[in-house]
Amino acid sequence: MVDSAREIENLLYVYAERIDAGDLDGVAELFTHGRIHGQENGPPQTFFEGRDAVRALYEMATRIYEDTGTPKTKHLVTNAIVEVDESAGTASARSNYAVTQATEALPLQLIITGHYKDTFRRVAGAWCFDTRVMFIDQTGDLSHHLKF
Repeated sequence: MVDSAREIENLLYVYAERIDAGDLDGVAELFTHGRIHGQENGPPQTFFEGRDAVRALYEMATRIYEDTGTPKTKHLVTNAIVEVDESAGTASARSNYAVTQATEALPLQLIITGHYKDTFRRVAGAWCFDTRVMFIDQTGDLSHHLKF
């Protein structure tokens, strides 16, 4: 049996796997019961709640390449620190991310690093994202990854 901390850690990795596969519907599904804050304590336009709003966020922001159906990225999630309150059915995690990208016009390189602060809750017996706050620590050339 997998423990709660491992299930939550796996959610972090499933997110990375889905975004790198260009599975924007799958990414959005992870936030059916949750929300993303693109900026801590940011204005309303940086807050995306529920599957449809999260899907719209990624559709608006993420460049998907027709030849692969992916953003041609690799999201690496590391240093996850997961804290679980089993009796409350809640948890939190802090983790770091680094994203690499290579396209026809962009040689393989690190394009962004940052960290996530996530909360989770149990819904119908399964762990799911409650809130994700994204922090950017360093940026490189994002012109091949983002639409803006």
